[in-house]
Amino acid sequence: MAKQKITLAVTGLNNTDNPGPGVPVIRGAKESEDFDVRVIGLVYENLEPGIYMEGLCDRIFQIPYPSAGSDDLIERIEWIHRQEKIDVLIPNFDAELFSFMKNEQRLKDMGIHTFLPTIKQFQEREKDKLPEFGEKYGVKVPRSINMGSFSQIAEIEEKMDYPVMVKGQFYDAYLAVNEEQVKQAFHKLAAKWGLPVIAQEFVKGTEVNVIALGDGNGNTIAAVPMRKQYITDKGKAWGGITLADDKMMELTRMIIQKTKWKGGMELELIKTNNGEYYLIEINPRIPAWVYLAVGAGQNIPDALIKLALGWDVKPMTTYKIGKMFVRYSYDMIVDLEKFAAISMNREI
Repeated sequence: MAKQKITLAVTGLNNTDNPGPGVPVIRGAKESEDFDVRVIGLVYENLEPGIYMEGLCDRIFQIPYPSAGSDDLIERIEWIHRQEKIDVLIPNFDAELFSFMKNEQRLKDMGIHTFLPTIKQFQEREKDKLPEFGEKYGVKVPRSINMGSFSQIAEIEEKMDYPVMVKGQFYDAYLAVNEEQVKQAFHKLAAKWGLPVIAQEFVKGTEVNVIALGDGNGNTIAAVPMRKQYITDKGKAWGGITLADDKMMELTRMIIQKTKWKGGMELELIKTNNGEYYLIEINPRIPAWVYLAVGAGQNIPDALIKLALGWDVKPMTTYKIGKMFVRYSYDMIVDLEKFAAISMNREI
């Protein structure tokens, strides 16, 4: 059977020590058995490595940061769509999701399909609302304090013991063993991501993660758990291995069923020494280690495209246990023309 030709637009082509999910999402999509995919890379910076990787994208366009306002961003997408006729758009950054969710209907009216969480789903899992989320859905979460001002740092000692994790509302987390370290982290995070800054109780145990895909009706279409084996100083997995863990899978299915989660997600969990699971974060999108799930037998980018296009997708229930991924750095030699083209013309 001939593959269906589609044009896929993807953000998140940064592949530094804090990698975006764009490159592995594209790799997964290109391995689809049902689609012949033409890829449009959407970039914010002119040095995102995905721009320069041979054979990855068919065209690249620079787009404005979501902070410039969602109208600027969506108008730029409209302009690109007029040139390229995008069928499916997969955004891969937390900070841009709000603009795309808010404009989901506007995009659909143009013919651009997305498959994103609802604004309510997105908001109720935000880091500063995690305790309420845990209570509502019956999930253990660490205690936390939302610090809207510097003076609230003094509250930490009254409510929990050191060390604590200090987190930005979108990204970044620092382990702090005393008040002085909290103050340093607070300034960094507030300057970068705004307020509140979240202080979260540090739970001892092993960090484990699940990548999952929900169909918006409460069904889990895909789920693969893994343990990070090598972690960068930014806390990013540089190596990981798939696990056999029924309890984690049950927890994932329960969360997707109760929230009716729509789209990709990553659950970050701590498994304590006595086998309890604490939810420390829900990322409302596909994580950067998605290619491990593809390699283990669940092509999540392919399934996400099908859901966006309204296909009926059957849940994937098996995956290979003990599959590992290892990231590596690779020096690409590129011509200045490419850099100049993206810098000056905002497209290649």
